[in-house]
Amino acid sequence: MTVYLVGAGPGDPGLLTVRGAEVLRRAEVVVYDRLSVASLLDLAPADAERISVGKSPGHPSVPQDDINALLVARGRAGKEVVRLKGGDPFVFARGGEEARALLEAGVPFEVVPGITSAVAVPAYAGVPVTYRGLSTSFTVVTGHEDPWAASETDWDAVARVGGTIVILMGVATRAAIAERLMAGGLAADTPVAAVRWGTRTEQRTVRTTLGQLGAVELEPPVTMVIGAVADLDLRWFETRPLFGRRIVVTRARQQASGLVERLQHLGAETIELPAITIEDPDDGGAGLRAAADELRAGQYQWVVFTSANTVDRFCALLRDARDFGTTKVAAIGPGTAEALRGVRISADLVPERFVAESLVEAFPAGDGRVLLPRAAVARDVLVDGLGAKGWQVTTVHAYRTRAAEPSQSALAEAGKADAITFTSSSTVTNYLQVVGLDGVPAVVVCIGPVTAATARDAGLSVDVVADEHTIDGLVLAVVAALRS
Repeated sequence: MTVYLVGAGPGDPGLLTVRGAEVLRRAEVVVYDRLSVASLLDLAPADAERISVGKSPGHPSVPQDDINALLVARGRAGKEVVRLKGGDPFVFARGGEEARALLEAGVPFEVVPGITSAVAVPAYAGVPVTYRGLSTSFTVVTGHEDPWAASETDWDAVARVGGTIVILMGVATRAAIAERLMAGGLAADTPVAAVRWGTRTEQRTVRTTLGQLGAVELEPPVTMVIGAVADLDLRWFETRPLFGRRIVVTRARQQASGLVERLQHLGAETIELPAITIEDPDDGGAGLRAAADELRAGQYQWVVFTSANTVDRFCALLRDARDFGTTKVAAIGPGTAEALRGVRISADLVPERFVAESLVEAFPAGDGRVLLPRAAVARDVLVDGLGAKGWQVTTVHAYRTRAAEPSQSALAEAGKADAITFTSSSTVTNYLQVVGLDGVPAVVVCIGPVTAATARDAGLSVDVVADEHTIDGLVLAVVAALRS
């Protein structure tokens, strides 16, 4: 049993340390606060107990003594406990108090440092806390009003020491802080950068001066940078092409990670609302297993894959790539071809356009057998087209899709998004079954013409169709749609 005091960083989940992620993945209990990013909780096992003890301004908070007692109790129960705290647990986060309580109770604990907002938030706002010729030091001070930090902080000394001043938790006391610093010798025109929700997609930076700081409208959480460096504007985070945009991803959860990562890299906040779930076919996979045996017996001249799902499910039944023997392989597009390369198979045929019609056009004429693993519900374009070219096509169900059942809170968040992405006809159909036309965001982006046709037939106005019918093409289409 161990209680881990883990720093979650300032907000961007990518700033969690490797050690922090490691202990979260095996946690049995996660005790988390307000500033922790919700997606970090997903790193913990699904059956882990999750307990919120978050503090928020103007609302009742869980007393620190109760949090200490909770950690001790769960630790004594033999649980692997992660106390997930914003920033660093030992920088204005009361991690020291929690460590002392655990030590006195004889409960083993470990401190996992986190990246403090005092450094990370200014960096994400394009403000270096030190800069040659401007600042050779920085001072970090709490501005928390309970107890009011003036009782413990020599603000005159802070003003005289020079360099950069970083104030954490000082929104409510900013006017008093500004007065004390000016009384200590700082000029009223000293630059100030106030960054709210730093390192997150909600990040906003307000530039002002020390003399005007008390009059500027701010809401916590804010990190304030005071000094000459606050006049620098080396912004990068807030200039990304999708920064601040909220985009709904309707792909099945097991497929969504690539799209989500690309959108987030460009600054978007993604709302994962899977319209479908991927499940075994009705026969439990018996037909797919029989087809794999027939492939090994050399009964097919071609295997045609129409999605990464079919690649994953079919190739999982093979010993290795040698089971294909002399059988050739076709992939409907580069995403499917990439999935094949993941199992050491290079596609013999990938059409120029990534739709079934283009694959039929590129396919050679013949008189042998073609195996077509596919979803339980699919268009018959390939079956009819390849049959017309002389091939005997055997279809087998590799999986089936079922409409997902998202929570009402997730649906409400999706309804406020800037755009929605559809990656297949089934995502369109199932999403609309749940939310209806009125629940679709203003901008609709589809991965290809077939998906777009389904959307239009259902009554949606499609704003953009990806030129390249891939995830990368879809991301470029989202950027184009939202920029316009």
